[in-house]
Amino acid sequence: MTVASKFFSKLQHQESPLAALTSFLEREQQYEQSQQINLMRFVGYVLEVGYDGATIITSDPFKRAVGGIPRGSFLILAPDDLEDLPPHFTLLRVMETAPTPLSQQVQQTYFELHKKSMPELDVWTQSELQWGALRCAVLGMFHPDVDDRSKVQFAGDVNNVVSAHRYKVYAPDFELLDIIVNGLVDAEGDTTFELGDLRLTESRLADLIDSANAKKLEPTPVRVSIDKFKGARTAMFGKTRLGKSNVVKLIAQGIIDSTTEEGKVGQLIFDINGEYANDNEQDGSRSIRSANEDVCRVYALTARPGTPSKPLRFNFYEQPDSCMEVLASLLEEDNQKSNYIRSFAQVTLPSIASIGELGHDSKTRPVRKVQYYWAILHAAGFPADESRLRTLGLRARHAADFSPHFNQALRAAVYGAAKQPVPDHPRNLHTLVAELNLVADFVHKNGSDPVLISSSSGEPIFDTDDVAMLKFLNPASGSGPSVLRPYSIYHSPHADDLVNEIVRELDEGLTVILDLGNATDKVRRYFSDALSKGVFRRQEEKFTGQKLGRHFVQLYFEEAHNLFPLDDKDITGVYARFAKEGAKFHIGMVYSTQSPSTINRELLTQTENFFIGHLSSEYEVKALSRLQRAFSGVEEEIMRSRTPGYMRILTRSHRFVVPVQARKFEASQGG
Repeated sequence: MTVASKFFSKLQHQESPLAALTSFLEREQQYEQSQQINLMRFVGYVLEVGYDGATIITSDPFKRAVGGIPRGSFLILAPDDLEDLPPHFTLLRVMETAPTPLSQQVQQTYFELHKKSMPELDVWTQSELQWGALRCAVLGMFHPDVDDRSKVQFAGDVNNVVSAHRYKVYAPDFELLDIIVNGLVDAEGDTTFELGDLRLTESRLADLIDSANAKKLEPTPVRVSIDKFKGARTAMFGKTRLGKSNVVKLIAQGIIDSTTEEGKVGQLIFDINGEYANDNEQDGSRSIRSANEDVCRVYALTARPGTPSKPLRFNFYEQPDSCMEVLASLLEEDNQKSNYIRSFAQVTLPSIASIGELGHDSKTRPVRKVQYYWAILHAAGFPADESRLRTLGLRARHAADFSPHFNQALRAAVYGAAKQPVPDHPRNLHTLVAELNLVADFVHKNGSDPVLISSSSGEPIFDTDDVAMLKFLNPASGSGPSVLRPYSIYHSPHADDLVNEIVRELDEGLTVILDLGNATDKVRRYFSDALSKGVFRRQEEKFTGQKLGRHFVQLYFEEAHNLFPLDDKDITGVYARFAKEGAKFHIGMVYSTQSPSTINRELLTQTENFFIGHLSSEYEVKALSRLQRAFSGVEEEIMRSRTPGYMRILTRSHRFVVPVQARKFEASQGG
């Protein structure tokens, strides 16, 4: 290739990030010609090369010049002469040492030397013994973007393999490392943030030895794309106390910083340890809430000093439809098996809003259902604000407040059977409970009495749901409403509709944190399920109404194995729907747990982003590599390294695993 041809070829690709490769190879050639070995990034020659792997030979001086070649480090395989080809290189990852053709002779020499206890090697023997081989995996190839030469492209394969002697192997410099770990992120034009620095090995010995070395490379920052988390599934795996929550904070902060009026991203964090809502003075850890007070809202079961929060409660009286489902789920989890309790748990109640839409003559029966439910809550000890209940418009016709408006004949029969005079219609919850207890007793003992048939419609006055509630209020045997008393801690007579309120805040692009630090697993599951369903319904409504726009919702789940069903057959639950349809509805999720094997396979196979800390089990690591092939070959490093914040990441922007030391979420971040 002529000098002129090389000039025009270089000029053609000068806008490409890979122009750095051309400059790099030119410098290496100059260092080689001037015998400046200590300045070179050259590490060796190729002994054998294929489409999936390569074996290289290297020497101790080359290793020392580049600060060592640890397992898992990146090397670049470049043609000895690019000729008229565009700048490109094959990316290698060091896997293990390999035997050389002379390995047997080298071992024999070492044996003879040690046997003779020779204190020092002569220069010729030393030159022979310092050579070794490394086996590397071929990760793919970097080359200029075909459509836009100012960008870089990565291919997971190589288009050609030529003779081994045509290649040289180098340890990349700062510019090339930046292309390797960030080139694809930057090429997409997305909003990015720095997660941490590239860290090829857990050992930091090189930092101590080379601290005064002027040619030591600066740390390479690792950037990730915020856009690749929106509407995507992100997994955090690793042992506890090794930095998963810190990375979650970094991601949540990055999303907060990227949220705009046109591209709002609401975030819902299920905070089971209270670390996202509350500062931890002991370890100097700042919370997401305190760093972004203007855009964060906290809901807590128990208010904590110094953390402004709203009560994490439901008004069981004012949301009969949704809260009846709450009670049913809690009863089911407590394994309540009595027939009258199971019948009560299957009751379906109307919402206050739906009753308000009915005509005046159609309200009586649905109002009664709500009043039976209210009586049960009152009997169970759930406090009520009766003045608020009176404003809901549930008075049946012109009857007194809280009256079910039973006809005169029925009331006469009920009170006659109890040998009591017929009183005025109930005007408060106490008198409502008293009347309904008598009604329940009458229905139980006189189920076939004609007075229980409506004279106007000919239908039974009490349908199946009515009977189930009356029997629960006043059972023939059993505890009745008192079994609900433990659940009153989740009730407040002054709480608004929690789910709708939080969904509205997410629509506004706020970050909502649920402080569940004092909650049981059962309660955490309930709030997770209820709010996840609420978010899904809202996003689905916007999708069908073509109102999604650029609005996303991100949900964060910790100890996800306690929430997500493990059974692959459960494909209709909200978490399975997140996995299958979340991207379509602009719902993203970040879930954390210690073990990949405890997560539903359907969710795992749909997960795009992975952050992997220390895993001690070979079974778990193999499960991970079977799930995501990119982790094949780095299993040993995952099991060996235990430094907090040291993770292997694989995102939608990274085609191969990148080891990174995540920076700590600091108080200076955020708003």
